[in-house]
Amino acid sequence: MPASVEELVRLLELEKLEEDLYRGAQPASSALPRVYGGQVAAQALMAACNSVPAGRHVHSLHSYFLLPGDPSIPIVYDVERIRDGGSFSTRRTSARQHGAIIFYLTASFHKHEAGFDHQESMPDVPAVEDAVRLEDLGGGKGADRARRWMQEWAALDVRYIGDNRPADEAARAQDPAVQRLWFRAKGQLPADAALNACVLTYASDLTLLGSSLVPHGVVIGSPAVQAASLDHAVWFHREVHVDQWLLYDQSSPSASNARGLAIGKVFDQTGRLVATVAQEGLIRPITR
Repeated sequence: MPASVEELVRLLELEKLEEDLYRGAQPASSALPRVYGGQVAAQALMAACNSVPAGRHVHSLHSYFLLPGDPSIPIVYDVERIRDGGSFSTRRTSARQHGAIIFYLTASFHKHEAGFDHQESMPDVPAVEDAVRLEDLGGGKGADRARRWMQEWAALDVRYIGDNRPADEAARAQDPAVQRLWFRAKGQLPADAALNACVLTYASDLTLLGSSLVPHGVVIGSPAVQAASLDHAVWFHREVHVDQWLLYDQSSPSASNARGLAIGKVFDQTGRLVATVAQEGLIRPITR
């Protein structure tokens, strides 16, 4: 994955092949067996952003992960201009590798309008400096975890606040699953609304599904579970700057049929709700 914010920005600078057709590069170095879903979503959104009239900004995206991406070859993004109305534009992006569609994204764009404004309050959480760097978690495997984190996710600074993992089986059905963390890009980003929306999309897929495993005493990456993102949606409520600290307040209302549903609310440090994220993913128990 990107070794720096600068490399992440370069990954989002897609090569234009012809009108509404783009090629997205892969990170220079990665040990992941498949393309990170947040990368595909971010590149697909950037392809869509490149096709909309000036003054219109993404307010929502809905996407499906169809096939694992191959990290050894570029991804081709084909944008379909569904509609340009008086206030809204709609785009659909398909991501292709080896002659097959691996990912679909539909995004809607809106010009700025004045109107009603409300939001729920940001939860009371520990400050960034009191949270734990995500790469430092892992007990006796901390050094190896830190090395792998820096190889794959060095473009992001993530600080883990905690979760409400239950102490016993009886508590699982009673307490809602909650997981919280701070995150930001590890470096300055250009003040570009489309780029910041894409970087937020990139980061939003990293930890969200893990909240659906909180009640079950399992973590993403455990050999006890096969995990994969199935679909992903983001609603962008307010302007966001991803090089500043953001709170990712994650919860999971349900898991069933080897699938988990996770909801994330993204707040900036002033308490503004800047985005809401939803994802369903495969969390298939592995029994041996």
